[in-house]
Amino acid sequence: MAKKPKTDELAADAADAKDAPKSGVAWREEKMQTQYANVVNVQSTREQVDLFFGTNLTWNPETGGQMIVDLTNRIMVTPLAAKRLSTILAAVLHEHERRYGALEVE
Repeated sequence: MAKKPKTDELAADAADAKDAPKSGVAWREEKMQTQYANVVNVQSTREQVDLFFGTNLTWNPETGGQMIVDLTNRIMVTPLAAKRLSTILAAVLHEHERRYGALEVE
């Protein structure tokens, strides 16, 4: 006949399980900021990919002249992270176009 574990042993096992690292990703939002961008540009080197985000301040670009863009953020990522971003953005945009119609890029 198998011996029943004692209550103290069960409590210790539960505490160990609680302290054990959890799998997955814990998303922490405390330091996150939200900003709007309607302009994006990209440059890269062998070691990194730079994403530039900003806001176009030109009311009517058809009138000619210089377009004014306030750059607000530069995000630097590794090429591998950029590849992951590219893959997930492609999937999100594919689903968006499936739901709402094709997006035309100028």
